Amino acid sequence: MNRPIKLNEADQYQGNKNASIVLLEYGDYECPHCGAAYPIIKKLQRHFDKELLFVFRNFPLAEMHPYAYEAACAAEAVGIQGKFWPMHDLIFENQQTLSSRQLLNLGRVISADIDQMIIDMKSEFIRNKVEYDLESGIRNGVNGTPTFFVNGTRFDGYHDFESMKHAMNEFLV
Repeated sequence: MNRPIKLNEADQYQGNKNASIVLLEYGDYECPHCGAAYPIIKKLQRHFDKELLFVFRNFPLAEMHPYAYEAACAAEAVGIQGKFWPMHDLIFENQQTLSSRQLLNLGRVISADIDQMIIDMKSEFIRNKVEYDLESGIRNGVNGTPTFFVNGTRFDGYHDFESMKHAMNEFLV
């Protein structure tokens, strides 16, 4: 699908908003392929530095991954506290041991307000955010995770550093 994807104010992003490259990932915190892509994204962020804006949207495949939806809600809930990215990273780094208790423990590691996190995880606001991400993925032809878009164009190559770097280099100005 080659139509541009518009970013919105609710998107979680890292990097320069004026970057020449926008890498958008639809991801599932419990997906092993997303877990494998996680360090590659970090390496791409280091490589492209200020030329890259990375955007993460939730696409929890709850039928296959029992904690994916809850993990997405946990990350978004602490995002209200300004801690989305530390939580995002910890969830992927502890992907093999996800549970409801583990998500709260990860919140403690990043010094989140756990009582507020629990309230926000169950809130309509957070659930709507996760559902909106999921629905936008479906509208954009996402049917598995991870799915990447580079400057609005779906990237269907291998999810290795060299392949992704090559695709992204085309957009450097």
